[in-house]
Amino acid sequence: MSAVFPVMHELRTELTEDEFHARYAAGHERGYRVAAVFDGEDCRAAAGYRLFTNFVDGKHLYIDDLVTAERWRSRGYGRLLNKYLVDLARNEGCCAVKLDSSVRRARAHKFYFREGYEITSFHFKRSF
Repeated sequence: MSAVFPVMHELRTELTEDEFHARYAAGHERGYRVAAVFDGEDCRAAAGYRLFTNFVDGKHLYIDDLVTAERWRSRGYGRLLNKYLVDLARNEGCCAVKLDSSVRRARAHKFYFREGYEITSFHFKRSF
């Protein structure tokens, strides 16, 4: 996970490395997993995801985080990682892959549209 942190930190800049590891450990107990694309020892892209079932979609794969390191974008790493996650979802008997993306991430939205995702709902948040 230490090799994944610099890439994930580009998306989750508010996290220190210690907090990253702590959140991963807590999430892993509840099914959170990380997949990553490496070239040798160098992590190029990473995704955090969960498999779960709810009333809305039944069994599905939810992508919490998906990021390619800035210097490696537009070279196919994100597409490769997304393909892995879609194939995993199919192999696990899921009916969909879902994710949320910040309204400010226009480049990411372009990628998701290109990969076959569509906007199906609004995501609401109430902070405490």
